[in-house]
Amino acid sequence: MSAEQPVRSENARVARAAGVVGLATMLSRVFGFVRDVVIAAFFGAGIATDAFFVAFRIPNMLRRLLAEGSLTVSFVPVFTEYLKKKTREEAFELANVAFTVLSIILVVVSLLGVLFAPLIVTVMAPGFSRLPEQYDLAVFLTRLMFPYIFFISLVALCMGILNSLRHFAAPAISPVLLNITMILGALFLKDFFAEPIVGLAVGVMAGGVLQLAMQWPFLVKMGLRLKPNFAFRHPGVRRIGALMLPAIFGAAIYQINVFIGTVLASLLPKGSVSYLYYADRMVELPLGVFAIAIGTATLPSFSEQVAQGRFDEMRKTISFSLRLMLFITIPSMVALIALRVPIISVLFERGAFTAESTMQTAWALLWYSVGLWAFSVIRVIVSAFYSLQDTKSPMKAAIVALVVNVVFSVALMFPMKHGGIALATAIASAVNVGMLSIILWHRIGPFLMRDFYPSLGKVILSSLIMWGVILGVDVLYPWNASGPFFERAVFLALTVSFGGGAFLLSSWLVRSPEMTALANVLRRKIGRTRTGETL
Repeated sequence: MSAEQPVRSENARVARAAGVVGLATMLSRVFGFVRDVVIAAFFGAGIATDAFFVAFRIPNMLRRLLAEGSLTVSFVPVFTEYLKKKTREEAFELANVAFTVLSIILVVVSLLGVLFAPLIVTVMAPGFSRLPEQYDLAVFLTRLMFPYIFFISLVALCMGILNSLRHFAAPAISPVLLNITMILGALFLKDFFAEPIVGLAVGVMAGGVLQLAMQWPFLVKMGLRLKPNFAFRHPGVRRIGALMLPAIFGAAIYQINVFIGTVLASLLPKGSVSYLYYADRMVELPLGVFAIAIGTATLPSFSEQVAQGRFDEMRKTISFSLRLMLFITIPSMVALIALRVPIISVLFERGAFTAESTMQTAWALLWYSVGLWAFSVIRVIVSAFYSLQDTKSPMKAAIVALVVNVVFSVALMFPMKHGGIALATAIASAVNVGMLSIILWHRIGPFLMRDFYPSLGKVILSSLIMWGVILGVDVLYPWNASGPFFERAVFLALTVSFGGGAFLLSSWLVRSPEMTALANVLRRKIGRTRTGETL
């Protein structure tokens, strides 16, 4: 076996896992879009939606803080090490202890959240105090949805276990259930409450329960039946706990960034919180389908390489993962910037979501899109640190990013309104990427291989050609913001089709390695289909 074969094999595993997660996440994003369309049509952007988004953001922040942001990323490297260096039974024992500890913590956190909901809303959205009815609604929704953190955080732990065992589909597709229950809540439960948006909150809680229930059969299939284990002195748990402390703080810094945006937006004109939310949802599409998918797939791979001391392979896998990610996120960034108004208009402009809402949301989308490359790259870089069981470096970089975000948010929110808050987020993320890249370079050596830079240049060139084609379509078939839906939808379909086709064709002509790899995968798949082989 050549020295390059293990690297190619691991790269292929990363690509396949990212493909599975990406496809599942794409399905989730489709339902998420339908959910957002339903919310926009029935509730628009106003007092009730601002209250809901603030209340829903609170348990989501804690989920990322306690589960995805700290426990999962601390758990996966240690659990993977147990799988590789100890017995499967010892690894499963560690999973049971972690499950027990997390469950106890989540019960306490949920009860405290319900009890202190008024204080939480006051801190999260101080501007709501100007309208008592909005403040009261936000408090009620917070109490109703706060236990969501219990279920979704356990889902995150299950995701870490299954991903370490190289099963990615079930955790990735489970958010579809949340989107479906929220859609059903908005459509069929809103008339049962004096404040219709409460039906949406009920849908959130139902989604949390169903997502956790979905993980159980797959865990059992893998041979793991989660059950209480109170061996809190388990050495693996102690290591996870030691890693979690700085990870919690680092995740808290990220959530403080989100918190700052919410607080400042609540001080701006009515609807600002919602404008930022809808714009963020658009950025989350390429992030969720590709960036988070690749980040999710790389953590188990990096952790296995570190556990076995294969650092040369790790550097090559990092470079490959970044190339793969930027091949998608750079053209996505260009497309979102060029088509921000048509995208928001076609997807959301109906019912209570007006043309003015479209323009305000597109303003936020422009500045969020500027940072899409940084939002994406950070997923891989941070996964590399967590696999090294280094949670302190991401924490330190996050602190610097927090300071940058505060300074730029305050400086930009008045001249640029909510767009300034979005731009500050992008700038802070870029600073975070720069710092962590330098630290990682010193830790493991150069991790960008020679083929990275030519690949990046080809992606940028193809993306600029795509932008030119989009402008050309606009000349031949001009955008009409006040036109009927069909006319606007045709414009968006034409620009996306011709622009996307131009990017793919350009990538092929300049022999982009990612495009060549994609063509080879399709060629092999077609060949296997013709010969009756199964994948």
